[in-house]
Amino acid sequence: MKSESILLRLTADEKLGFEQAAELAGLTTSAWIRERLRLAAIRDLETAGLRAPFIKPLGQADG
Repeated sequence: MKSESILLRLTADEKLGFEQAAELAGLTTSAWIRERLRLAAIRDLETAGLRAPFIKPLGQADG
């Protein structure tokens, strides 16, 4: 269950673009943003030799 939130300020054009991209992907805007941010975080953290805290080792349940 998700219990945290982030307030994000953006331009109207950015919001529209995110909404349109989410619709094309068949996702809610929130799910689309979360998916894209997760991918970016994984990439950036792995580049620095770190593991994203939301990536659990195989066999370990999400908590």
